[in-house]
Amino acid sequence: MIELARSMPWPERDAQGQTDIPPEPQVESLLTREWLISNGLGGYASGTISGVPTRRYHGLLVAGLPAPVGRTFMLGQIEEVLRLQDGTIVRLGGEQKAGQPAIVPGSRHLREFRLDWGLPVWTYEAGGFRLEKRVFLGHLQNTVHVMYRLAGGDGRLRLELHPTLHFRPHDAPVSTPLGGPYSMNAIDHRYEFCSPWPNLPSLRVSIQGTHPSFTVAPRTIEGVYYWIEDRRGYESVGDLWCPGFFGIDLEAGEDDASLVASTECWEVVKALKSREALSAEMERRRRLIYIADPRAHQGTAAELVLAADAFVVTPGRAEDAARAHASGDEARSIIAGYHWFTDWGRDTMISLEGLTLTTGRQLEAGYILRTFSRYIKDGLIPNLFPEGDREGLYHTADATLWFFHALHRYFQATGDRETLRLLLPKLIDIVNHHLQGTRFGIGVDPEDGLLRQGAEGYQLTWMDAKVDGWVVTPRRGKAVEINALWYNALRLLEGWVRQEMLTKREETAEHIARHAQRCQESFNRRFWYAEGGYLYDVVDGVVNDQPGDDPACRPNQIFAISLDHPVLDPSRWEPVLKVVTEKLLTPVGLRSLSPDHPDYKPTYDGDLRSRDAAYHQGTVWAWLIGPYVDAWLRVHPGETEKARQFLAGFVPHLGEACLGSISEIFDAEKPYTPRGCVAQAWSVAEVLRSWVKTAGTDEVDREVGVVREEEVLTPSP
Repeated sequence: MIELARSMPWPERDAQGQTDIPPEPQVESLLTREWLISNGLGGYASGTISGVPTRRYHGLLVAGLPAPVGRTFMLGQIEEVLRLQDGTIVRLGGEQKAGQPAIVPGSRHLREFRLDWGLPVWTYEAGGFRLEKRVFLGHLQNTVHVMYRLAGGDGRLRLELHPTLHFRPHDAPVSTPLGGPYSMNAIDHRYEFCSPWPNLPSLRVSIQGTHPSFTVAPRTIEGVYYWIEDRRGYESVGDLWCPGFFGIDLEAGEDDASLVASTECWEVVKALKSREALSAEMERRRRLIYIADPRAHQGTAAELVLAADAFVVTPGRAEDAARAHASGDEARSIIAGYHWFTDWGRDTMISLEGLTLTTGRQLEAGYILRTFSRYIKDGLIPNLFPEGDREGLYHTADATLWFFHALHRYFQATGDRETLRLLLPKLIDIVNHHLQGTRFGIGVDPEDGLLRQGAEGYQLTWMDAKVDGWVVTPRRGKAVEINALWYNALRLLEGWVRQEMLTKREETAEHIARHAQRCQESFNRRFWYAEGGYLYDVVDGVVNDQPGDDPACRPNQIFAISLDHPVLDPSRWEPVLKVVTEKLLTPVGLRSLSPDHPDYKPTYDGDLRSRDAAYHQGTVWAWLIGPYVDAWLRVHPGETEKARQFLAGFVPHLGEACLGSISEIFDAEKPYTPRGCVAQAWSVAEVLRSWVKTAGTDEVDREVGVVREEEVLTPSP
């Protein structure tokens, strides 16, 4: 039986067996290391190891509610209080002092935090007792189970649970008013808490265990300080409401006790006891490993398979389900990142292979492709679906081209000709719209056959930072990766037409092939920057407010080599790869801009404007390691052992930021501090895909192991 655990002991005992408040570097680790689990609906639970909320998103139940409501913060953290038989009162949780990242003495009782098959488990010791706490979400339910087990100690103790509530959109500021008094209904140890805000469901809470009770003692917890929000330049002080406290008896050897909170109807909540629900969730997670690529059954890859599960969701748009069900299908999408991203077209298509095909979830991959195909409009798929909205936004020049790439990888993995035939007319229509010109200035230049894009005030490529109307990297013109993707899409479509079309097959295929050939010839003539020995980032663009070609050394050029149909002449693969390696490669991905560029920013920190100014101006992006590995293996075929070394930096990263997952971005210089979303879909997807791709046939994981033995992580200084 495989055991998959990631353990963080905390803190160590001294020689006398005593523990004290952790030293300051370790205190910061308790506040900056986070955990996250999701429910397959876009909802999630998340927090710091200490239990102190530092982000607006930290809570035990952020419900994924159907549009137009969207994800909603419901249940915050729970403060646990132990009442020992001798009258001693022990508070297990910590709390933050206003204005500084400090922990009160309650945290000294924390002995260990671990992920058990990706699910968070805390172990506390106090008064001779050892208490274990688990948190998990019901799959495809807005239900959280918080379970407690007395793992050691003689006698009985009374556990008090003080929950905190704040019904609000999950991305609303922490200063959002509580909204007036909450109301409560109670019957037979089942409680419903209702907010005065309209359109929100009740939070239904039940308690399971010995001698359960609830004491009504409503209070407002004022001035809760959120440290990370403060650092990011947002409102950082807000209030929470506590309705009172639940009580339950615990004794070693007895069944677990649990608090269950849900927005589902009582019939759903009562369907499974917490222990049954935990067994079902653990079995589901074991099955995820079992169905994944055999090269992902252990070690880092297995951990990433569990991380990948957080992003594959059933979207909360009734229209998606209606359209899918009408054709006997299901709706699926991919959340781009936690905590604040929704489902984005570009991120979905880039992530699809790693999150679904590598993990053996081909059926869901098909659902995702067909879901997005129903939204094609004017030759484009949506860039994103805003939180709670039913309609997508289409301001993207590359998401639709990535759709071709994702479909190709799906077809390679499944041979699903039915889906290919279903989508082929739409793919031809997409190409025709691009040839004729479509929205946002996206269209082929008849002069050279290259794809151009750009509209004032819009950021249409993946380098899409914008703040207060300022588009940081507009890249209007003919961008290098856009044309690499365009050429790849044309060649893929040419092949599909030759295979699948019954009428005018050769005529249509030759028409597409001519456009592909012209694009390739123009690309190699126009994009080669001889002075630098690499590719222009944009040609026929705007440089320093003047028409021109942009020689900024960026990672976008790697796609001219990495895609299935590389547009770049093979004679230039090696010099381009050499420049990218020397100037952009780091242990955790590629820099978005070379350090020798005057606009280079080494760190991503501060308020929103400061961060967006650095977002694509040097900041390292983890997902780019996937295309880099593809390009490396194209230039150095068979050198998988060397290619695997480019992924080594992600192994220790799984023990920082969001444990067991991969962050969105990193600072461009050592120590490559993780930034942005703590768990990002395409980061996880591309590292997992590349890890499997570079696996040897007889490989034995030699990296920091997580299978059959616990990985011990020590806090970073």
